[in-house]
Amino acid sequence: SSDLIDWAMLETAIAIGHMPVAACELIRFRADAIQPELPPDVTDLGLRGAPNFELLQLTRPDLILTSPYYTRYQDRLEALAPVLSLPFYTPGEPPLPKALAALDILAAAVEDPQAGRRAQQATATDLARRKTELAPYADMPVCLVNIGDARHLRAFGFDSLFGSTLPLLGLQNAWSGGTRFSFMAPVPIEELAGLPDARLVIIGAVPPEARRSLSRSILWQALPPVAKGRLYQLPEVNAFGGTPSALRFAGLMAQAFAAGPMEAL
Repeated sequence: SSDLIDWAMLETAIAIGHMPVAACELIRFRADAIQPELPPDVTDLGLRGAPNFELLQLTRPDLILTSPYYTRYQDRLEALAPVLSLPFYTPGEPPLPKALAALDILAAAVEDPQAGRRAQQATATDLARRKTELAPYADMPVCLVNIGDARHLRAFGFDSLFGSTLPLLGLQNAWSGGTRFSFMAPVPIEELAGLPDARLVIIGAVPPEARRSLSRSILWQALPPVAKGRLYQLPEVNAFGGTPSALRFAGLMAQAFAAGPMEAL
């Protein structure tokens, strides 16, 4: 049985068919990730930044899965069970290759290498199918954003999960700038004016206040992707996930593009 603190590790365990006995912030995970689904009997260990060690001990884990964010807890965790820590998110490096590698590493750690191979195959097949579905839209780069407020957004660069999934979908990321502030840069909205030939994809909900302000914003209306009807929106996707979130993102992209652009915000 494994216990998890890190969400990318949680998704990796689910992807190889080894459901953990416990993980952190499950209410938030279910809201942000939507899929993969977690059965109700997985124990919630509390905050990712401050897991409940007493509860963790009670679940009697054989293996604890973490990421380098948790090095300060390494000794306390290792006192309970062996710890496997893998890096997924490192500024300046694409996470998808690490998420794919993690499938095999974790499968080997739980002594089920076949599970890793099956997950690799399923992931490759799924991404190839989405690439075919998205082929008609490869004529234009896409800009992936999450809107914070009426003046700022986060742009997903090549070192985000979504940005690193785009090449496998045959799509080019319009956001080529380095991603300040780790891999989701707070960017002034006017910077999108520099992307005249792009489809703009909003990931996740737009806060109501920002939606109201943008609907009245001359600057927003004048942005080429908005003015030319190349605006799309995806539901919530876990930006800190493993391969399941990459596949969810790919599937939602294919659905959104097939459905056509939004009227407006």
